[in-house]
Amino acid sequence: MKDEVIIYTSPGCPDCAAVKSWLKKNNIHYSEIDITLPGKAEEAYKRFGVRIAPITVVKDQFFYGTFKDQKPNLEKIFKIS
Repeated sequence: MKDEVIIYTSPGCPDCAAVKSWLKKNNIHYSEIDITLPGKAEEAYKRFGVRIAPITVVKDQFFYGTFKDQKPNLEKIFKIS
């Protein structure tokens, strides 16, 4: 089963790179949206109430903040320890 994952990122964001690296390491496919592109930060704000990166969306849940903060939630969703 392929999980639908979307990551809102920004160039040069170390936590964005860490989330993407973790997903790749665990063979989890994702789509990426650059919030510095026109309208994308506003889109993120309307959907999630935040304009920061990374925002990781998995099915009907979303997480934002540092990779360290997001990692426990991602491990739980994908059943990775």
